[in-house]
Amino acid sequence: MVAGRLSLAEREEIGLGLARGESCRRIGARLGRAHTTVSREVERHSFHGHAVAFGRPEMVYRATSAHRSAATAAVRPRRAKLAVRGRLRSLVLRLLRRRWSPQQIAARLRDDFPDRPEMWVSHETIYQAIYLQSRGNLRAELTRQKALRSGRVTRRRRAAEAGAVRSNRPWLGLNISARPAEAADRAVPGHWEGDLVIGKDGASAVATLVERSTRFALLVGLPGGRVSEDVVACLAAAMGTLPRQLRRSLTWDQGSEMARHTDFSLATDCPVYFCDPHSPWQRGSNENTNGLLRQYYPKGVTDFRRITQHQLDTVAAELNSRPRQTLAWKTPAEKLDQLLKVDGATTD
Repeated sequence: MVAGRLSLAEREEIGLGLARGESCRRIGARLGRAHTTVSREVERHSFHGHAVAFGRPEMVYRATSAHRSAATAAVRPRRAKLAVRGRLRSLVLRLLRRRWSPQQIAARLRDDFPDRPEMWVSHETIYQAIYLQSRGNLRAELTRQKALRSGRVTRRRRAAEAGAVRSNRPWLGLNISARPAEAADRAVPGHWEGDLVIGKDGASAVATLVERSTRFALLVGLPGGRVSEDVVACLAAAMGTLPRQLRRSLTWDQGSEMARHTDFSLATDCPVYFCDPHSPWQRGSNENTNGLLRQYYPKGVTDFRRITQHQLDTVAAELNSRPRQTLAWKTPAEKLDQLLKVDGATTD
């Protein structure tokens, strides 16, 4: 029994007591309730009967009707938390515009406001505020972009992962199996994964580099196209800005753009290893980053020749400022900065 609320059994006892002509005080004493509780119950849930006593309609109390009425009155619709305009709603909208996922937002709010529960919100609440067509719907204020990174307007089940063709054939004698063990367990920073994201009609591309330990991403423009000599030169220039401690290895697929990989290794002192054929999961962090990049540059419509390096750096900074679950909801930029401070590394 909930304190302060009458149960159906108590209401039935009130009805029987009234039928016997008992006073509210006596009924309350028998139930262990204040007589004012009983009198308010009778006053609220009695109705006019057909019989007339002393020229007035008789007041009738029915336990089941009273209980049903009280249950209905107790259900007070609560306004959705994100439907209320305020700092929390504004912050959630701002992070959605930065293409954070609801789960990232929910986790980071708890981390940033540990002593302010009013600034917490679950990822499910955010999803509902986006999907449900209710007053205060967040999607209405995100009309210039897709509310979620996936672009979906309805929820769907996660698809099962497809199998892939496996192969143990090495390429150019530097198969991924020869990569240092420290790269596989992500314990030591400085091991990178890389790939190309292709533009419209295959006429342009941009290179993506992701550090395996921190998930820190670099986006490298390729104004010279996908010719190996130009790709390697651009990658070497980008990697050359990093401290030596962060240039331990690079893992790539078997694309012809890395045919001049020895030039890259000589310029950066960073060896290149190659994945097995048809094995994108061997560069899982890089594949995930490529998917995130498509939020900014959709497949089949983007001409990367029109995208400047400054624009790519801006997108990379936004990706690196998103909290990641695999980093205990820290951002890649925060993790990289932490590693650089610990190692005392400086840019060459």
